[in-house]
Amino acid sequence: MPAKTLIFIPTYNERENAIRMCEEIHKLDLDADLLFVDDQSPDGTGEALEAIKPQFPRLIIHHREGKLGIGSAHRDGITWAYSQGYECLITMDCDFTHCPTDIPVLLEASQEADVVVGSRWICKNSLPGWNIFRRCLTRLGHILTRQLLRIPQDASGAFRGYRLDRLPQPLFSLVQSKGYSFFFESLFILNKNGCTICEIPIILPARTYGESKMITSAAYRGARYLFQLALANLAQPEQFLLDRRTLSFDETLDDPQSWNDYWKKNTGKNGIIYNLIAAFYRQTFIRRNLDRVIHREFSSSAKLLHAGCGSGQVDTHLQETMSLTALDISTEALRLYSRNNPQAMTVQHGNILSLPFPEETFDGYYNLGVVEHFTEEEINLIFKEAHRVLKSDGKMVLFWPHRRATSVFVLNTWHWVLHRLLKMNTLLHPPEISLLRSQKEAQGLLEKSGFDLVSYEFNARDLFIQAVIVAKKNKI
Repeated sequence: MPAKTLIFIPTYNERENAIRMCEEIHKLDLDADLLFVDDQSPDGTGEALEAIKPQFPRLIIHHREGKLGIGSAHRDGITWAYSQGYECLITMDCDFTHCPTDIPVLLEASQEADVVVGSRWICKNSLPGWNIFRRCLTRLGHILTRQLLRIPQDASGAFRGYRLDRLPQPLFSLVQSKGYSFFFESLFILNKNGCTICEIPIILPARTYGESKMITSAAYRGARYLFQLALANLAQPEQFLLDRRTLSFDETLDDPQSWNDYWKKNTGKNGIIYNLIAAFYRQTFIRRNLDRVIHREFSSSAKLLHAGCGSGQVDTHLQETMSLTALDISTEALRLYSRNNPQAMTVQHGNILSLPFPEETFDGYYNLGVVEHFTEEEINLIFKEAHRVLKSDGKMVLFWPHRRATSVFVLNTWHWVLHRLLKMNTLLHPPEISLLRSQKEAQGLLEKSGFDLVSYEFNARDLFIQAVIVAKKNKI
């Protein structure tokens, strides 16, 4: 049975083109509805379409309140197509740079792929009539999207086919741009989430009817957004992944240290810079040390609890050999963790001061840069809860920032830059009120909570990033 199909075309000042486009698509005799979304065009495009509607029974016209952006129009068109149960969506421009006779080719290719992209880069001489400046600008954009975002397809064009019956609708809610950046951002997210994407060759002539809407300022904004997207992907790549796990949260839990605010800092200059620094430490140093210590202390398939799991950027390798349960009080952190670690056995909303697990549930317990945010009294509660949920021979692994750690120095320096030089009252993370002073201090706190110190590492081999502590449960 043919897929229920919608052809979507956004318009702004396209009066003559829209009428002619409607006629040309009608001649193709396709089993498809045709949707125009008009942004209150001053030239009367919307009114002209309404006037010819009686001639075309499958013509649908939506009028928006004003010029809200090309990306915004595409998002609205996609949302409406989902709501009406369409299985295949074709999107294109109205200026005849996209040839209506290519639509059947796009439909044919969509039988095998989740997304079909009309590409200018497959055949030679595909940009007839383009001036040298626009050719160079377009080629530069293609190079940047390939190199910075790893998008192999033609990323800036609107001529596409989406198999909505294969693409989860929440994928498109991850796209934030309302302008021309929508096209490369959406394709970036579709690639990141493993969608099947193919290309068909198209010829893209210079705009014949009317004037191009892509001006230099729009190109500049697109380039700036592209670099921001690339940096955000380096800092927190999981924010672009669709969480396919259904999470449940305990609405009664209080978050007095505002960890949700911390994990929401994914945009803006300061947030991106901090996240880049944090991601660099997590992926370059913490992950390596964690893998080494966990595989040294626990056998394969051990049942481990990551208490205060955060985004889970360091856990991805452990998922292959260990049975992990992740817990955090921040719902934002858990969403990020779940996207990073779809193989995690359990993602649990909870408080490390009062763990929602029975006694002797886990072989091991670990956290990474957590306890320094709590008072000594709270740390004792954290350790006692860990003792309770560990099996009789269970171990606890702590990555505890030392007050002389290089990571502490770097973050304090960045705080100084923000506060003293940039005069910004910005707190990048909750206060670190209990930075570790010595091995003796750690040993005393562990023994008070029923643990014996097994090993303590804080040395030049690990660049003095954090103290790595292993403790074994004893009988209180």
